[in-house]
Amino acid sequence: MRTDLLSAPGSPERPNEDWAAAVRPAAGAGGAVVVLDGVTPPAGDVGCVHTVPWFTARLGGALTELSGSRRDMTLTEILSSAIERTANHHRDTCDLSHVRTPQATVALARWDEETVEHLVLSDAVLLLESPAGGVTAVRDDRLDRIPREILRSHEATDRLRNREGGFFTAAADPSVAARAVTGTTPRARVRALAALTDGAARWVELFGAGDWADCCALLAKEGPRGLVDRVRAREAADAAAGGVRRWKLHDDATAVWAEL
Repeated sequence: MRTDLLSAPGSPERPNEDWAAAVRPAAGAGGAVVVLDGVTPPAGDVGCVHTVPWFTARLGGALTELSGSRRDMTLTEILSSAIERTANHHRDTCDLSHVRTPQATVALARWDEETVEHLVLSDAVLLLESPAGGVTAVRDDRLDRIPREILRSHEATDRLRNREGGFFTAAADPSVAARAVTGTTPRARVRALAALTDGAARWVELFGAGDWADCCALLAKEGPRGLVDRVRAREAADAAAGGVRRWKLHDDATAVWAEL
């Protein structure tokens, strides 16, 4: 198995709120990939004394440990347990019911000799490449269904956050794990996989520089560094042309590429 990982902050002036890990058990042919994208809150009260990187590190650590050690648990159960474990770290000091309590999007994959399991929550992306080169993109499209003008308002977005008819993220409620997009694929039908935060997925989703198959081809040839470098170049060109297409010029960008 070959695994390549890169997580790059959007700005040197602020901490990276993404988190990623790849797991390879000491024995056997399995493994796991975990990618989180911490949700940047607007300035003001969030009900929590901890930072988003604090949250993603703890949630990511729990997901990594459970993915590698608990083969008896489904990915949904693992996400639920990891959210509960993380919430317990700050339940006594923070208001976990606050709509802006620290939270993250999730892309999670695990495989053994027989199957590849996947889980995606919110706007992370998981790509499954077949031996023939076909690529399946696993996405949670609930954010796509919300009009852009609503998402430009923090207050309007808050009314849809972790609500029926809106979208879901991993915050403090373990039951949200049941809202994730999950599935399994026979191991023989997956040659490689990629997990991307939306900052890295911009190359396809925002700039249209290629499709998901092109993205996998780029990752196979140049690794996550090649993908992120191209995203940064597109962002800079977009700004120079007079338009920043997202509310952040440069977002944290994380990509993991695993050849099984």
